[in-house]
Amino acid sequence: MVVALFRLVLFVFIAYVAFLFVRIFLGLKRGRPRSQAPRQVQGVMVKDEICGTYIPREEALTEIRDGAEHHFCSEECRRKFKKG
Repeated sequence: MVVALFRLVLFVFIAYVAFLFVRIFLGLKRGRPRSQAPRQVQGVMVKDEICGTYIPREEALTEIRDGAEHHFCSEECRRKFKKG
């Protein structure tokens, strides 16, 4: 009885190891997508005054108050600025 249980556990272990090898082999053969390199930004970066995120000036939402430009990464940040 113990021998049969040991054989079953050994068989499951060998099957699992074989599965891992096949998965690794197929994964390497398929060519996994590589992580993309960070986007190179040209130009001036500005800081969102609400959340602190830096964004390219040309992509920023801009609000002018009292002659000063304020930059935002999203409409949500711009709304928060307008409220308070």
